Amino acid sequence: MTAATPSPLFPRVSTPAEYAAVPRDADAVLEGLDPEQREVASALHGPVCVLAGAGTGKTRAITHRIAYGVRAGVFQPASVLAVTFTNRAAGEMRGRLRQLGAGGVQARTFHSAALRQLHYFWPKAVGGEVPRLVERKVQLVAEAAARCRIRLDRNELRDVTGEIEWSKVTQTVPEDYPAAAAKSGREAPRDAAEIARIYAVYEQLKRDRGVIDFEDVLLLTVGVLEERHDIADQVRRQYQHFVVDEYQDVSPLQQRLLELWLGDRESLCVVGDASQTIYSFTGATPDHLLNFRTRHPGATVVKLVRDYRSTPQVVHLANGVLAQARGRAADHRLELVSQREPGPDPLYTAYADEPAEAEGVARRIRELITPVEQGGGGVPASEVAILYRVNAQSEVYEQALADAQVPYQLRGAERFFERPEVREAGLLLRGAARAGNADPALTDADVPSQVRAVLSTRGWTPEPPAGSGAVRDRWESLAALVRLAEQFCASHLAAGRQVTLADLVAELDERAAAQHAPTVEGVTLASLHAAKGLEWDAVFLVGLTEGMVPITYAKTDPQVEEERRLLYVGVTRARRHLTLSWALSRSPGGRANRRPSRFLNGLRPGSAAPAPRTPGGGGGIERGGGTSGQVRKRRGPVHCRVCGRTLTDAGEMKLRRCEDCPSELDEALYERLRDWRAEQAGQLGQPAYCVFTDKTLLAIAEAVPGTEGELSGIPGVGRRKLDKFGADVLALCSGRELTRAEGVDGTGGSGSEDPARNSTEK
Repeated sequence: MTAATPSPLFPRVSTPAEYAAVPRDADAVLEGLDPEQREVASALHGPVCVLAGAGTGKTRAITHRIAYGVRAGVFQPASVLAVTFTNRAAGEMRGRLRQLGAGGVQARTFHSAALRQLHYFWPKAVGGEVPRLVERKVQLVAEAAARCRIRLDRNELRDVTGEIEWSKVTQTVPEDYPAAAAKSGREAPRDAAEIARIYAVYEQLKRDRGVIDFEDVLLLTVGVLEERHDIADQVRRQYQHFVVDEYQDVSPLQQRLLELWLGDRESLCVVGDASQTIYSFTGATPDHLLNFRTRHPGATVVKLVRDYRSTPQVVHLANGVLAQARGRAADHRLELVSQREPGPDPLYTAYADEPAEAEGVARRIRELITPVEQGGGGVPASEVAILYRVNAQSEVYEQALADAQVPYQLRGAERFFERPEVREAGLLLRGAARAGNADPALTDADVPSQVRAVLSTRGWTPEPPAGSGAVRDRWESLAALVRLAEQFCASHLAAGRQVTLADLVAELDERAAAQHAPTVEGVTLASLHAAKGLEWDAVFLVGLTEGMVPITYAKTDPQVEEERRLLYVGVTRARRHLTLSWALSRSPGGRANRRPSRFLNGLRPGSAAPAPRTPGGGGGIERGGGTSGQVRKRRGPVHCRVCGRTLTDAGEMKLRRCEDCPSELDEALYERLRDWRAEQAGQLGQPAYCVFTDKTLLAIAEAVPGTEGELSGIPGVGRRKLDKFGADVLALCSGRELTRAEGVDGTGGSGSEDPARNSTEK
């Protein structure tokens, strides 16, 4: 198994070892992969579906698959198109492929790939130049609303724009919007008929001005490929192998484009996790992922559940968040198995009010980022994140961090390379590169020194300025450029390559084009949606109250389940430290009538177990019909604790996993249990299976229960057997050998737990 791979806020510059360690041949590409990742990498033919949980190395698996195919001669680099959802992810994938010796493979977003094809084929298919792309459609939507004599405030304008985007990716025309919105249960920000009118006028304004929007790029590409079979054939000759990352986020329009790219071929690999579907409001749906095997009956399906990102404590909580999930996505959830050393338990904190919560979080972060030699945690500020449900929650945390003198950055705010100071620095560095030795200050200096000299004229200093605000933000941006120059040069020098300032400028230009920004040394403030795909050493999930998580307007079961998945995504962003908090009132002195999120019931200390499910929900608790008032468990569907598949075989149901899913069997414990069972059966004069069946012993040896409650949760361990054998079994699980003085009839006490016993997360 491989170690966890550090992944900071932005993709890092590769280390010298990575630059120099291009695999020597195809087989070397597979080295270091775990068995399931290796299975993905070596499945080069036919349709492949990878169900990959958070932190399980999915990008590693699919990039090694592409590289292995290229190095083995099965794929030609130019014939492969890898599609993902962000420029950042595409840039990271291209970098990994280059390091694996598979340069030349196209890794793009759906929109980037479609726009490239549209520019190439438009003159042939339509004639002339491709219409200009409108980057900010909000202004055009505002004009359309004004022409309809409908007044929209700022929030309504944003929401109506979102409805238009949803309509287009679901291929809904203006006149069909009211019916489509009602059918999908959308909470329209205005009367549906009004939105339909605005949508129609918006489309007319675009036609009148000869412009297109972001969604039109996909729609027009689909139109060209559907109407011009010669062009479709040309595209298919170029691209013969496809890989789609984050497949649970594909919209109907993107799926249609993918089908047109594929034609009647099946050289397709998709990767996704239905439990991370959090963008349904944009038209994303996990149905394409969940129906993949139906559409491709012969598909190879591989499940990645080994979590290399998070500690067992974080993984345990993540699994717990999904344990009560309902719906189709929940039926296919993956139960993660941590591969990391144990860490601290998640912290749960209730505060009196929101300002107190923000101050408490800032104080805890201050302790975490304080150097170890000064008694702190030594966690870099860039490895800490505060995640909240809506962006409006950020203000109180910005203030609290500023008061605590903790640097921070807003995720989703102005892009790094669009900041004025970064653009200005780029111009200065470009000028210095052209001037060469003409500037005495730069003569004979290495590249990082040249960068520091240039940026010092615009406010960079070796030490950060005191306080926060615009001056500190500007310094952080320039400092990030200095660090990037140092890393860039170190990487190339270690590989035996000299670099110049012009090389660095070219690297900056390439990064700006791909929005591949360097790490800014500050705590990240981000919404849960914006945090998808990222990870940090320490994560603070704040504002976890009813009405916020789940959000108030999540009314239907599917909407509530998406809120649960959003919390799951937040939990799985943490590598080691995880803190969950909520405020009992909004303002100091306010009424303390808020309740923690229902999703934490049964997980946070002192909370009641989750509410019982309805019979259709597959589990829960109900009252018995007799007069005794005895509580009886309703047995619902049993799901594999590794892959999430519904189990029907009795043996698999007892183990709570598929026979072919990874096992965490403690073999030494299993043998001790078998020996103990044989002795028990001999004393009782009964067959061994009357004590416990083989499957029950296997289940015990895999779960290694530490309490009576955990032991009784294993199928086959009823109340009678718990009373008779429970103490002995728990003693064996704790690592303690039984003595004859304790007896073989189960009356000998469980003994104290050996702290040295295997504590691997199950």
